[in-house]
Amino acid sequence: MLKKIFSFFTFLFLISCQNFGQLSFLADLPKNLKEVSGNETIRNSNLIWMLNDGGNESKIYAVSEEGKIKREVYIKNKNHDWEDLTSDEKGNIYIGDFGNNLSKRKNLTILKIEEKYLKKKNTEAIRIEFTYENQHKFPPKKKGLYFDAEAFFYFKGYMYIFTKSRVHNKYGKTFLYKLPAKKGKHIAKLIGEFENCNDLECWITSADISADGKKVALLSQKNILIFSDYKEDNFLSGNVKKIELEHRTQKEGLCFKDNYTLLITDEKAHGVGGNLYELKVN
Repeated sequence: MLKKIFSFFTFLFLISCQNFGQLSFLADLPKNLKEVSGNETIRNSNLIWMLNDGGNESKIYAVSEEGKIKREVYIKNKNHDWEDLTSDEKGNIYIGDFGNNLSKRKNLTILKIEEKYLKKKNTEAIRIEFTYENQHKFPPKKKGLYFDAEAFFYFKGYMYIFTKSRVHNKYGKTFLYKLPAKKGKHIAKLIGEFENCNDLECWITSADISADGKKVALLSQKNILIFSDYKEDNFLSGNVKKIELEHRTQKEGLCFKDNYTLLITDEKAHGVGGNLYELKVN
């Protein structure tokens, strides 16, 4: 008992010594989520769903704001390279299996987990397959490595994917694609683009839209981009506010808790990260 008490107060001391900048620390995530790459909230629940990226188990985890795993669901679909989570108005969850480091994958997929199966121990997902309308070579030349992705969200019956650039000196460039959120094979249509900064910390690693549809948030290690007043669903056409992050870690997960609050996660690497944070946005 004394050892547990000592460990607890040691943890509190270490956390109090860290500077998280604008972010409010909520919880240290368990070892099961050391490579967390996406998080999402769903309707009528206080739990936060999370996943790990490629090379890990095909599981999604329901986590409390205190960082405790409350539920695990095994998905009977391979984790090729899971990168982000989103949900719809019915409480269904979608997994973005579209990590594509070399822009050569031909099996890009979004996996749909129906809400009724989120209380089961295991389930098989509905497959939404797609290709990018402007990708013709697999892989393209180095100057065309724009087809990796780590960020997406659901909105009004469609999926919106924000790509991650692997092109030197254009790492912050992202393209916005749209495809139907339904089973089948689809062509992802290009509808917008945006240039963040240019170095590796500018990679877009997660995205979400507020419940009222008025704000879109994109995450990178360097900053958070908040878009508003956009034209229809070209979310990158609106006004943008850049929040420069003072706390730099491998942040790969972001979602709206409510219309004015973001939940952010980072991977555990080099003894830092592996946490859940909160950020208030206007």
